[in-house]
Parts: sequence; C-alpha cells; structure tokens
Amino acid sequence: MTDGFADILIRWYADNHRRLPWRETSDPYLIWLSEVILQQTRVAQGLDYFRRFVARFPDVRSLAEAPQDEVLKLWQGLGYYSRARSLHTAAKDIMARFGGRFPEDYEAVRSLCGVGDYTAAAICSFAYELPYAAVDGNVYRVLSRVYDVDLPVDDAAGKRYFAELAQSLLDPVRPGLQNQATMEFGALQCVPQRPDCGACPLADRCLAQAHGTVGRRPVKRGKAAVRPRYFNYLCIRCDGTLLLRQRTEKDIWRNLYEFPLIETDAETEFDALQRTSAWKAWFGGERRMRIGERTAMPRHVLSHRIIYACFQEIELERIPDSLSGFLRVPEAELDRYAVSRLTERYLERRRAAGVNVKVGKLFDS
Repeated sequence: MTDGFADILIRWYADNHRRLPWRETSDPYLIWLSEVILQQTRVAQGLDYFRRFVARFPDVRSLAEAPQDEVLKLWQGLGYYSRARSLHTAAKDIMARFGGRFPEDYEAVRSLCGVGDYTAAAICSFAYELPYAAVDGNVYRVLSRVYDVDLPVDDAAGKRYFAELAQSLLDPVRPGLQNQATMEFGALQCVPQRPDCGACPLADRCLAQAHGTVGRRPVKRGKAAVRPRYFNYLCIRCDGTLLLRQRTEKDIWRNLYEFPLIETDAETEFDALQRTSAWKAWFGGERRMRIGERTAMPRHVLSHRIIYACFQEIELERIPDSLSGFLRVPEAELDRYAVSRLTERYLERRRAAGVNVKVGKLFDS
C-alpha cells in the first residue's frame, strides 16, 4: 500500500494545487506566519491577512518590535486571538534566543510559543526539507480513509497512530512537497462531505471506499459541551468619548478592548440589569443619564462557547469616579483599538444606522 503513495499525491498536486504566496518561498518566517494565520481559518480569508501582515511585518524583527496592541488590531476579525499573542511572543523569543534568525532544527522550532508538532513539521519540511510529516485535519481525513482507520483522530492514541503512519509514508527526499500535496489533496479532493471518489487517483487503494465507510471517516470522539455566556455591554458616551477597558484575565479575547461589561447567568432585561451589583457599583444613585438603543446581537459561536450579547447605548453628562478605571477614548479614535469580532460587528451596525440616544432621565425619583 505504501508503494507509490507519495508519487500519486505529488503528481496530483502538480496538476491541481492552488498557487499561494507561502508556497512560493522557502523563507521560514513567511511559512510560519502563514501556518499560524491558517489555523482555524479558510485560505480565502487567511490570504488577505497574510498579505497585510507581510506588508506591515516583513521580518521577525519588525513583528517583535511592534506593540502587541498593533498586532492584535491587525489580527482583528480572524478570531482565536491567542494565535496572535503567541506569534508576537515567539517573535520576541527568536530575537532574544536566536539573534533574530529563525531556528533551523525541529526541536528549536517546536520550542517557540504556540508552535505544536504540526506547525513545526510544516515549517521544517517546507523551509528546510527536513523529513517530518505534517499531520493536520486534511491529512487525518486522507489517511483515515485510505487505510480505513477507525481510531478517533482527537484522542492521544489516535493522534499517535496517525503521526506514526504519516511518518512511515513520508518520502525523505521530498518531504515538503509530499506534505503540501497530502494537505491539498484533503482540502480539494478528499473533502469532508461528498468527495468525488470516482475521480480519486487513490480510489483503487482506498480501503474506506472498498468497505463503504468513506462517510464515517475520520472518527471523532465528539465535541466538548458548548457553554452559553450572556454579555451585557454598556456603550457609555460622555462628551464625545466612549469608555473602554482591556481584557487582561485568562479568558476569551485576552488583551482585546471592550465596553464596560456585565456578565449574567441568563438573558437579562435592562430593568433587571440595573439591579445587578455591577450596575450599582458603577452608577450608584446617578440620575443624569440618557438611555439609547439596546441592540441584541446574533449569537456568537466560539469553539467551546456561545456568546449571547446585548449592547446598550448610554450617555452621561459626567463620568463618575466609580468608572474612572476605564479608558476614555474619543469616538473618532475607536478604530485604533483591537476588539473582538463580536464588538466589531456591533460597531459596523452602529456606524451604518447611526447612534439613537433618547433624551430623558433613567429615573424619575
């Protein structure tokens, strides 16, 4: 079964692969940048981000010396912001430990922040032709079907098995080309749903095709339970400024900026929100307040969270001392701050519709 496996995929790749900028270079920095951007990201979306990052950060030094806020702002919209933080940390590490030169051996590359087995293998094989098999979701799918493997690809035993299988199939003379070919084959030919098995060059050796199990490969244990969270954002305006704070805790969207947030255990109407301890701590007996539009956003799905968010416009005549810990940002400068995709979508709506602040006191007493 292993005879000719690499040759078949490489011939297919020569005729079918997409021309992408990171495939036309052996620069490990650019390859690394592309691999990080493309994690959990479609190529069509990642391509634009790659070009913007390369234009702004053409090398490790420029990335390492940039403020993290700028890196996160350029990353805005891609999601999984830990990737951007790790990218920035690793760039600083390369400057400190390797004098700004991208490391050239697997263990050193693997030691960088945010670099796992797959990314290290991809960089080392593409940039240096080192014989390490890169196993991503596309490769899991191809191998699980060709060999009709029923081991879950998302547990330790399954990952170990597929890593060993991929390594045993790797052409040591053309490791980078074979890795690219296998991943592209999974992305374009051996696709998750309704693959065209009749046109597959591996059809005569595909055990899943022979056994009728193509639709059941690869096997997964199942996704972790998705927990809902309820975010109530307060868009507080005062004298042409908005209040922001940076998320610094170890949670989603760390180091991004957001409006004052009250998180609740369930969807909460505005009247009930005013009775929460957070509201009372921030506003106390404040009466000089105008209430604007309340916008409920479509649910925002993350890997293990579903965010249900509302954005409430509020205008104050003065900022009470209880809110002095927030940044006061001129509305015209809001775009300088990196925010989550959820907040970005709200701001897009806000700009498109205009802010409607209803004049009137919140309390009559």
